Amino acid sequence: MEHLTEAQQELYEWLTEYIRTHQHSPSIRQMMQAMNLKSPAPIQSRLEHLRTKGYIEWSEGKARTIRILASPKQGVPILGAIAAGGLIEPFADTVEQLDFTNLSFPPQTYALRVTGDSMIEDLITDGDLVFLRPVPEPNQLKNGTIVAARVDGYGTTLKRFYRQGDQVTLKPANPKYKPIEVNAIQVQVQGSLVAVWRSYN
Repeated sequence: MEHLTEAQQELYEWLTEYIRTHQHSPSIRQMMQAMNLKSPAPIQSRLEHLRTKGYIEWSEGKARTIRILASPKQGVPILGAIAAGGLIEPFADTVEQLDFTNLSFPPQTYALRVTGDSMIEDLITDGDLVFLRPVPEPNQLKNGTIVAARVDGYGTTLKRFYRQGDQVTLKPANPKYKPIEVNAIQVQVQGSLVAVWRSYN
């Protein structure tokens, strides 16, 4: 299926959720309000692209007949493991998929399985799943945010993020571990924490 632009994806995800919740399609005005637009033209253009690319369809001349054709991916992709201790190799490919159909997560949320105990005082322990969302503007990240950060291009770790000038400190939540203190250019923030899931089976 043809790739969507960011604007088209945003509208598609909103439409999918709206139709799932209300069992009918929204009006153009509602779409304009949801997308923060003052003119119907961009909405109509995005809808046309979504139809051309095979994501939606509607009955000509009939209002509120939009139907979702492409089933959105159910669940949250688990992209590997995240070290709550040392550093591990960065993640890339989905290794599992969890179905959280009835829960609402931000777009592009993904999960990593925790290895290690450096975040136990934040109630994150070995074997937990952490749900993360991408950070579009790391420079505006609030100090103290729990993040997945790739350090020095070698590995990824789960820590609390602090930045002062050009210096970044990644702090563990376990006194057994020392903070990682590096120059900001050595750190790539790959996600901020949304939720933690633990199985007791």
